[in-house]
Formats: sequence, C-alpha cells, structure tokens
Amino acid sequence: MKKITLIIACILFPYIYSSAQGGMWVPSMIGERIKDMKSKGSSLSADDIYNTKKPSYKDAVVIFGGGCTGGMISPDGLMLTNHHCGFSQLQKHSSVTHDYLKDGFWAKNRDEELPNPGLEAKFLIRMEDVTDKILAGTNGQNATDTERIKQDNIEKIIKESVEGTDYMAEVKPIYYSNQYYVYIYEVFKDVRIVGAPPSSIGKFGGETDNWMWPRHTGDFMYFRVYAGKDNKPAPYSKDNVPYRPKKYFNIATKGINEGDFTMIYGYPARTQQYLFSEGVDDILNYSNPAKIKLRTMRLEEIQKARKSDPAIRIAYAYKEANIANAWKKWQGESLGLHRLNTIDKKRAYEMSFNEWAQGKAEYKDVISDLKNQYDLIHDYALVRDYYNEAIRAIELIKAVELAGKWSSNTTDTVPAALTGFYKDYYPEIDIRIAKKVLAEYMNNVPKEFIPVEVNKNISDAGGVNKYIDSLFENSLFVSEENLKAGINKGYNFIEDPAVKLYSAFRDMYRNKVLNYLETYNANIESLQKVFVRGQQEYDAEKKTNRAFFPDANHTLRVAYGSVSGYSPEDGVWYVPVTTLEGIIAKDNPEDYDFNIPQKLRDVHSAADYGRWETNGTIPVCFLASNHTSGGNSGSPVLNGKGELIGLNFDRTWTSTMSDIEFDPSICRNIGLDIRYILFVTEKVCGAGYLINEMTLKK
Repeated sequence: MKKITLIIACILFPYIYSSAQGGMWVPSMIGERIKDMKSKGSSLSADDIYNTKKPSYKDAVVIFGGGCTGGMISPDGLMLTNHHCGFSQLQKHSSVTHDYLKDGFWAKNRDEELPNPGLEAKFLIRMEDVTDKILAGTNGQNATDTERIKQDNIEKIIKESVEGTDYMAEVKPIYYSNQYYVYIYEVFKDVRIVGAPPSSIGKFGGETDNWMWPRHTGDFMYFRVYAGKDNKPAPYSKDNVPYRPKKYFNIATKGINEGDFTMIYGYPARTQQYLFSEGVDDILNYSNPAKIKLRTMRLEEIQKARKSDPAIRIAYAYKEANIANAWKKWQGESLGLHRLNTIDKKRAYEMSFNEWAQGKAEYKDVISDLKNQYDLIHDYALVRDYYNEAIRAIELIKAVELAGKWSSNTTDTVPAALTGFYKDYYPEIDIRIAKKVLAEYMNNVPKEFIPVEVNKNISDAGGVNKYIDSLFENSLFVSEENLKAGINKGYNFIEDPAVKLYSAFRDMYRNKVLNYLETYNANIESLQKVFVRGQQEYDAEKKTNRAFFPDANHTLRVAYGSVSGYSPEDGVWYVPVTTLEGIIAKDNPEDYDFNIPQKLRDVHSAADYGRWETNGTIPVCFLASNHTSGGNSGSPVLNGKGELIGLNFDRTWTSTMSDIEFDPSICRNIGLDIRYILFVTEKVCGAGYLINEMTLKK
C-alpha cells in the first residue's frame, strides 16, 4: 500500500508543488514579488514596503520582546500587539488586589503607563546580503576551518555594521546557509503598558478556542515606546519622552470583504518547508506524541489547582497559557501532516530528486547521507524532548537552574531571579506534576539515558512517587523562606537533593546527549544545505513552479494573500468573518473563559456601537490566506493601500502544519479586525482618548 501511495505521489508531484503558494518573502527583495502582489490587489511599491533611504513600512514594524511582533500606530510611540504577547508583563503587575488580568488596565495619562524592566522593542534599520563576505576565504578549506573562517567573518561584519552607532547587529543564514544576511537594529529599552482589555476579552475562549475557528478573541494590547529627549534609545527614566517613529500605520475603518488583498509584515519565528522526510517522520510519530502527552499531564494538574484559588489562577495564568499553546498546536500539526500525507509526498520527491542527482557528483549521495544521519540522531532527539518536557518541566529543577552557580558559592541573599520565581510557585502543584513526568521519563527513555544515581535513589525510596515526596520534603529550594533559613544555618546547598537531581540529569545530558546532537545536527545542516541548493536546480530544470522562499528565522518577512473562508472537511464551509453576535452566543457567566464583561453585554443590549457599527453589529475576527508562523503574533495586517485592517494573532487548527507544509486550500491565519479593537477601546473600556492619537482612514 505504501508503495502504491508513493507511486501516486510521484505522478501528482508536479501538481502538488505547482499549486502551492504561501511564502515568507525577504523585504529587501520584495521587488521580485510586486507584480504578483499588484495582480492580487496591492497598490504598494517595493519602496513603500522596504527602503533604507526614506521612511517605509519596515520602520513601523518592531520585534516585540523575545518572540512577537508589534506595529506603531501613532506619532507618539503608541504600539499595538497581541494581548497574549504582553500577557507576562501584565501578569507581573497583577495581584489579587490589582488583578489586571481579570479586570484589564488602562492608563488615563502617560504618567500611569506601566514600565517593564527587560522588555525591548527592536526596529530594523537595514538588512544586507553578506553571503560573499561570510564565505570569503573558505574555498578549499575543510569543514572545521571553514566554520572558523565564517565565524571570524561574521564577527568582523557585525563590528563594522554597528561601529560608531548605538545599533546592534546579527547575521543569520537563509536557505540553510546558502545565503547570509546581516540585520542592523535600533533597540529601545523603555516600553510601557498603556492599555489592556480584561482577559475575558483578550483571552476570550481560553484554550477551548485557541487555534480554532470561528474565533471571537479580542487579542490586543497597547504599549508605548519611550526614548531620550534626542529620540534615541535610553534606559527607563521618568524624563523619557514618547518615541517619534519614522513611520506609523494609518488605520483603515472602511472594513474588509472576502477576496480583499491582505499583507502581513512581521517576524515569523521558524518554518521547515524543506525538511527531509525522516525529519518529518520524527516530528509526527515520535516527538509530537511524547511532548503532547507530557504537557497534558502538566495542564491537568494546573487546571485543577487554578479553579480552587484566585491567587493560583493569577500565578499560573501565563504558565498555563504558555504550556497549552504549543500543546494544542502540536496536535493540530500532527493531524494536518497526516491529512496531507506529507511524509509520503516528501519521500516521492526525494526519490525523484535522487534519480535526477545520480549524474551529478555534488548531489548523488545527499539523500542516502541524510537518511543515515537521521537514523543516528533519532534516540538522542527523543531524549532531548523528554529532558526538556519532563525533567526541566519540574519547577523545582527550574529553581535550581535559576540559582546557577549560587548553589555552590552561596551569598547572604537569595538571587533576585529566585525571588521572582517564588512569587508564582506552589510546591503542592509541582509535586503532582513531578511524579507524573518523572515516571514518564523513566518508562520511555532508554536506560543508558537515566542517571545511575537517580535510578538507585528511586529504587531505594520504593518508586517515583515516594522519591518525589522525599525530594520535596528535604529540599530547601521549595521556598524562599527555606533558602533564607539555610543561609542563616550555613547549609551546604550543593548537597541539596534538588541540586543533586538537577546535576545528575544535566551531566547525563551534557555527556551522553548534547555532543551527539550537536554533531549529527551539524552534519544534517551541512547536507541540508546541499539538498536545498540541489532542489533549486532540480525544480528549475523540471519547471515545477514551486514558490521557493527561505524558511522563517525570526527576521522581517512579508506574507500576502486575501480575506478568504475555507472548507476544513467535507460539507463544511467557514465564512471568513465573525461578529459580536458570536461573542454573545458564547457568553457564559459560569465559565471563566467565556464570561464577558458586563459592560460588553450592556453595550450590545443597547446596540451602542457608535462609529464602529457595521451591518447592525461589530466585526470581530477574520480569516486570510497569509502564510504565518509563531513570531507573527502581533503582526500588522494591511490592506492593499498599506493601511492597518487588523492584527494577526493565530492560525486555524488545520493550518498548524503550515510550518512544514503550506496547503493553500485550508491554511488560514486569523486576524483581529481593527474595528473591534477600536470599539472595545472606546465603548467598552472608556479609553477613546487613545484613538485621538491615531490617523483614521475611511
């Protein structure tokens, strides 16, 4: 049966790839896509999108924090991103007394805006192809010397790129190191919370609706970027002033229709469109199932606990959301890869490529060599997943990690990182999780990857559960108070049982796993570089019309498509727009995730929609066919004129495999309509004064 499937896939291969669209395009090369974009409804020029000599839309897009995107929407530094992107900052400012997660937060003046130490907004100054400079001097060198020369060249380029400025730079490869770019950023370190709706709007639907359609989540949050009086980056100070951006987005209030052009400008984190078939097999049949099961165990315990105590709900709100987001994504990804028969299609392609490659010395062995390397890395990759999702998921282990060298070189005070950790830590929850995940590790990981001393301690204790009970009873790392008492008594923290457990697994991972992973991954990357280069030649010769864009690597990219519904299964068609009526239909005061604010009920009851009313209601979310990934959260969604029509915040569950294979028939990103954002801001939260900063276009 598998053989027949492969034969069919081979026959259909040219159609499979020629029909696929998607794409995350490099802005400095967007001129190559402008003709296609204009044919789909855009009126923008390449210079409108990316320009280093005059303001362009690249100057209105920022890397927000560590992994999201934001967009500038006023001349006074006002920035819009997702509620879930700012959730951790909002949580840090929250308490039972001031529950900003539950009630929302709105600064009535700029003095009330909340600072966030460590939060950054990065603006791209320019990007430049430096492939030739990176590879200079590598011809004829062996692999070790080539890597050394490349690293020396990278350091030199970064130094030259920022010399005499306050900028920072990084070099990143695309097309699996066949090409290199340097990215120069201006980094602002004073970013303050301006406004956030209550979680009953910003996280409406909770994990039930996450990744799903129809969607009604008001996933937005306002921040403001501050600068010194010279408009340059400056550390937080009360004397700082709102940053004056080179460019900000005008707001489109006219609305959208199915078929309208859409463009997303942001920082997608990671895709693997050119991943070898064995890599997909590892994800689909080994990695995802293990990680899903382990996170299910954690979520079950957190969800039981947070229903019992408001303080636990606040403390674990971000943790739960962070765990659940990838957990649900992996499930959808696996379903999508099964549905698309991605592995079989890739194997069919690789078979055809391999036949073509036999007459070409550079490519003739790359398929067999990749297969061998994936066979070698398999067990080590599985241990990595269990180590990260089981052992390092135990929060007591996290506390020891945060302590770092302090455990062996104790000072008179508890490290600040630990003080922050204990604010949101409940040992009784951690104990229950630790028992489950450690048992799962012991039962599923090959014996050689279980530290001998840990195996003995568990056996001596009479099993995992009794061992964990003893661990938490005897470790001082269960609370800050215990650590302080230990300091006063001169306790030798290096002998703490939690430190010993952490050290045992850390040493095992470093000595038995990490070096092998690094070696095999380096080999795979080297072979994948050749394979991708070969694919470009093969596809050109076979005229497959494949959209050959570089995989995402958390650098600025353009994706474009249109407002579009889709059919997730036979007999079902999803329209591309949801409205306030859907929120009211889902409203349930007995369910925290669906209990909307009374003010929203009142506004709906009175139909007090003001200038945001559309066809007797308020539009909420919309679907579009843009290719997005993690990191695109908070990305501005623009119309053909470059005006802001919404905020990207998710994909549909049937789209989550798009990191590996993009299917234009069902892959959809989910955007939050700008009119709902403005409606909630003004009519529900009473912060219409913020809209006065914006430029509205009808």
